[in-house]
Parts: sequence; structure tokens; C-alpha cells
Amino acid sequence: MDIGTLRLLIAAVVAGINLIGAAAVPLIAWYVLPRPPIRDPRGLLIDNLWLALIYAAVSAVLGVIIGIRLSAGATRWVIDRRRPKLSERRLVLSVPRKVAFLQIVFWWLAGVVFGVFDFVRSHNWVVWVGVSGLCVAVGLITSSVSYLMIERLQRPLVRRVLAQGVPARVGMRIGIRSFLAWFLGSGVVLIGIVAVGLAGFVEGHQVSSWRLSLTMVVLGLIGVGLGGFMSILEAHALSEPIRSLRATIRRVQKGDLNQHVSIYDGTEIGILQAGVNDMLKGMRERERIRDLFGRHVGLDVAQQALKKGVRLGGEVRHVGALFVDVVGSTSIALNRPPEEVVALLNKFFAVVIEVVHAHGGLINKFEGDAALAIWGAPGDPYELEGSIIAAARVLSERLRGELPDLPAAIGVSAGRAVAGNVGAAERYEYTVIGDPVNEAARLTELAKLQPTLVLARATLLEAVPAGEAYRWMVIDPVVVRGRTEPTPVATLRT
Repeated sequence: MDIGTLRLLIAAVVAGINLIGAAAVPLIAWYVLPRPPIRDPRGLLIDNLWLALIYAAVSAVLGVIIGIRLSAGATRWVIDRRRPKLSERRLVLSVPRKVAFLQIVFWWLAGVVFGVFDFVRSHNWVVWVGVSGLCVAVGLITSSVSYLMIERLQRPLVRRVLAQGVPARVGMRIGIRSFLAWFLGSGVVLIGIVAVGLAGFVEGHQVSSWRLSLTMVVLGLIGVGLGGFMSILEAHALSEPIRSLRATIRRVQKGDLNQHVSIYDGTEIGILQAGVNDMLKGMRERERIRDLFGRHVGLDVAQQALKKGVRLGGEVRHVGALFVDVVGSTSIALNRPPEEVVALLNKFFAVVIEVVHAHGGLINKFEGDAALAIWGAPGDPYELEGSIIAAARVLSERLRGELPDLPAAIGVSAGRAVAGNVGAAERYEYTVIGDPVNEAARLTELAKLQPTLVLARATLLEAVPAGEAYRWMVIDPVVVRGRTEPTPVATLRT
């Protein structure tokens, strides 16, 4: 809906509401309210109708002039196709309140004009009080209905305004608006009934019981109908944004954080809608940080840190270590463009990560063209020998099949080691320190001399399933660098 159509629609709704109110005043005054005996009542009615036409014309002209100035100031940013200033955002939110206040002023002024005019014509204070009170009451009711209708109609405009930020001071608060919806829908009519009852006490001998009963019944029905209508408007004004919030929260609970709540309410609900959007933005940022954290340190380590917190130090655990290193990486880097080398290494590490994760391991660190994967820390060390042996075999098969131009040696070991956070409070990393890691790295160096490019500590085969163990064969022990005693090893069958 363009801004011109919105202006016309709001003007038509406000004019229609006030015309209904203007028509209701003479009908209620002539046919419903008790009338004291006055001279020439029909002539008084005709004079009031003429005065009403004149007053309505003057009020309409003044209302149009003031309304145009108000709407122009509130919508100039739309015409100029720019972001609204803070003052313009506040002005848009205040339009329903200012239009309602303008109507109250015109209706109360009408109460003064018609009250004085009727008192001069009838010389009866009951007529004066009745007409003035009726104008004031109808003015309050029409202004409240206009407020709720304008607030609903300009939601598209408010949505655009609040998308730029919610001002610290919003429109009418929910509590005040709900009270006014009741008071102006039902309370005013109830006060009118009480006033008629008091007039019956004062002028009881001049008012028939039938007329008084008619007044009570009609005003009661008006109160019920008008109160119900105002309650429906207020209920919709409250329930629609709340339903939207509930739907958004349900989708978030299912894991969809890419949600955004449309902000179109000028009360505290608008602040709540904006708060939910800020919360979702924070959740998306936190999820992104968690994802990046998991990619850097490993999902298991990240989950443990988020769940239990982080403290420096470690614990002795039974762990498995798998070390994989590219063979001849120096010559590859010299003979190929840097972009091609990086692409090859990315493919290499993608295969390593996929295989390690598929077998329950954790990529602990990358060292140039090599990677260290561990089992049993921080996760469960149960049956890690079978997992790490199977991972070494599958990794060897996949690297040979998918990256034949990038041979890689694999070393596998297991044993007791210290696992934990190492470093300082400002910078630390989760790592495993101990003989299994060192042995896996040394076996990788020796594996480069094997046709299969794979060496594993032979004692691991004692704890793996027979089907997996059959794929391996024990070979002559080797003496790894830094040791004097031979280490029993096994390699894949060819």
C-alpha cells in the first residue's frame, strides 16, 4: 500500500467514525435520554441540527488542515526515499495519539458550544449538562476507536519505522491502552447510566418510568456492544504480535535461527519484538562462534569446554594417536604452482578429517602437510584400538584412490598419555603429550620406507576384531628414533 492510499484510508476511517458519532448524538439526545419539559423542543432540535452542520464543516476543514500537516511531517521520509530520523520515527508512532487528542478537543469544544447554546435556548440546566456530557462521552468513544483503528492501519508504516530501531520512548503503554479501551468502551456508558439515574432522582417527578427504563436499556446495550467491539480491537492488537512471536520461537526451538520478527507495534510489545530480534542475532553469532570454535579445536573439545568450562592442566588417559604426513612435500611444492599445492593439501586434509571423524577420532592439530588425530581424549577410550586401526586402513585406501599424486605415510600407536589444556590463561590449546604421540610420529617416518606407507604398533592388533586384524600382518620390529629397543610393528597386507 502506497503512502497516498494509506493517508486516504486513515482519513476515511476517522471521518466515518466521527460521522457515526455525530449522528448518534441527536438520536440519543432526542429518542433515548429523558427530556425535561421545555418550550418548542422540535425547534430546539432543528436549531441544533443547523448548528451541528456548521460546526461539522468548520471542524472538518480545521481537521483536514491539521491532519495534512501531521501526516506530511510523519511521512516525508517515505516520499524522499530515505531513512527516517529519530524525530520522524517518534512522530509516526505518535500519530494515533495525536489524532485521537485532536478529536477529543473538537468534541469537547462541541460540548461547550452546544451546551451553552441549548442552555440559552431552553433555560434548563439538565439540557445543558445532558448535551455537554453526551458530546464529551461520544468524543471519548470515537477518539478511542479511531486510535485503535489508526494504530492497526499504519502498521506497514510502523514496521518500516521500527526496522530502523525502536526509540527509547514508545507510544501508549499496554496497560494504559487496555484501561482506556475498557473505560472508553464501557466505562463512559456506565457513567452515563449513573448520570441518568442521578437526573432521575433530581427530576424524578418530570421523567416517566417508561422513559427512564428505555434509557437504561438502550445505554446498557450500547455499553455491551461498544465494550465488546473495543475489547475485540484491543485483543487483536495484543494477540497478533504475540502469536507472531510464539511462531518464531517455535521455529527457533526446532533449530532454525534464521528468523526475524516484523516490528509493527508501538507499545512495549514493539520493544519485545526488537529484543527477540537482537536475541536471535546474538544466538546466530554465538552459533557461528561455536561452529568456528569446533572447527579449530574439534567438536568434542568444543562441547566439553562449553559444558564444563576450561581449566589449564591435564589428566592421564589411555589414548590412541594416528599421525599422517605427506611424502615428498618439498618436491611437490617446488614443481607445482602454490595454488595447486594448496588445493591438493585441502583435498588431502578433507579426506583425513572425514575418515577420522567417521571412526570416532579427533583432529588435534595440523602441522604443515601433516596431521595428528587422537582417540580416547576427551571422548571415551572404549575399544579405541579397533577404531584407530580401521581408520588407518581406510585412510590409506582412500588416499591411494583419491589422491594418487599425493602419497602420505601413516603411523599408529596407543598407550598412556597426558591429555588436557596446555598454555597460559590468555592462550591455550587442547593437546595430548606422551609416548603414543611420539611413537606414532616416529612410525610415520619409517612408514615412508614401506610399500604400503602404513605402520602400526603390532600390540594394537590384539584388541581389534578378527576381521580387521586379518587385513594386517606383523613384520620385523623396528627401532624408532630416540629409542634403543625395537618396537613391534604391523602393516597392511598387500
